[in-house]
Amino acid sequence: MKQVPAVLLLEDGTVYHGKSAGKIGMTTGEICFNTGMTGYQEVFTDPSYFGQLLVATNAHIGNYGTKNSDTESESIKISGLICKNFTSEYSRKVADESIQEYFERENLVGISDVDTRAIVRHIREKGAMNGIISSESLDLEELRALLEEAPNMEGLELASKVTTDKPYFYGDPTAKFKVAVMDFGTKMNILRNFTKRNCYLQVFPAKTPASEVIAWNPDGYFLSNGPGDPGAMDYAVATAKELLTEDKPLFGICLGHQILALAADIPTYKMHHGHRGINHPVKNLMTGKCEITSQNHGFGVSPDAIRASDKVEITHVNLNDETIEGIKIKEKKAFSVQYHPEAAPGPHDARYLFDQYLEMLEENVKAELAK
Repeated sequence: MKQVPAVLLLEDGTVYHGKSAGKIGMTTGEICFNTGMTGYQEVFTDPSYFGQLLVATNAHIGNYGTKNSDTESESIKISGLICKNFTSEYSRKVADESIQEYFERENLVGISDVDTRAIVRHIREKGAMNGIISSESLDLEELRALLEEAPNMEGLELASKVTTDKPYFYGDPTAKFKVAVMDFGTKMNILRNFTKRNCYLQVFPAKTPASEVIAWNPDGYFLSNGPGDPGAMDYAVATAKELLTEDKPLFGICLGHQILALAADIPTYKMHHGHRGINHPVKNLMTGKCEITSQNHGFGVSPDAIRASDKVEITHVNLNDETIEGIKIKEKKAFSVQYHPEAAPGPHDARYLFDQYLEMLEENVKAELAK
C-alpha cells in the first residue's frame, strides 16, 4: 500500500499532518468521532453519517478487512476517514478485500498517522466543526478557501440524498404484520430486525406523501434514522403528524425520534459534539433498568420543552449527560428512541424495543378485528 503525505485542516485553523488512506484526493464535511472498537464497516455505511468526516478512536482500522455482507447500505456514506493506524493487511479469512481496496473502489479519501486522541480532545472542547482532508494538495490557503464553501450541518436537509429512489418491499409477503417504513436513511439491520419478527415491509422514499403510505393500509409505521438537521425536514414532520392521526403503532429511531418529537411540537437542537459509539449508558425510566447502547447523532430533542409538554412523556435518559433518549406520545400508540436498538455494530441490550413494538402491533390488530 503506497501512502503519500496528507493534511487535515479544521475550520478554526487547526492543522494535522499525516498520510493518505484510501483514494488520493480531497473531501470536506463535519468532523465527528466514534468510540467503537469494532464494526468499522457498519459505521462507514450507516447513512446517518452522510456528510461527515469520521474520526475513529480505536487505534487500528482495517486489521480485519472488509466483507460485502457487513454493510448497512449499498455504499460508504461517510465523507472521509481520520484514523491512527490504517492497515491494509488483514487477518479475517472470510474477508472479501482489504480496506485500502475497499476505499479505492468506493472513492473514499482518508488520512492516517495522525494523533486521533488530540483531535478528539479538540472536538470535545471546541465542538463539531467542518474540516477538509487532502492528499492531493497540501496548500493550506487553497484548502482553506475550499473549506469555506462547505455547508454547515445545522440547517442542512440530507435525508432526501440517501433515501431510496422508489418504494420497495422487504421480507416475506405472507408475514403476519405489514409495516410501512419511512426511509430517511435506514440501516439494513433495522429492516432485518423487523422481518425476523414476522413483519413484511414496504420502504417509502423520504418525501412520499402520507396519503400514499396510508393507502397501503399497513398495521403500523416506522420513522427511520438518517443524516442532517431534523429542523430542516418540514415535509417529514408533516407526514409524521398525519400518520399519528391514524392511531396505529408508530416507532421511531434516531432521526425518526427527532421527527416524532417535532410532530409533537418539541423543538430539536444542535449538540456540542454529539453521541457516537457503542457504549453509551441509557436508563429506561419505565423499568428502572439500564442498557448499553449504540448511538450516532449530532442533534437532540429539547429536555425543557418535553418536561413542559402535556403531549409527551420521557421514557429513557442518557446517564452521561441526561439528554433525552426516549419518548412516548401520550394517548397515542407512538414511541421513539434516540439510540440504535438494532446495533450493527454494538450491544443487543435494547432489541427488546422491537418486541415492544410487535406487541403493540398484535394488540392493535386484535382490537381492529374485535370491532
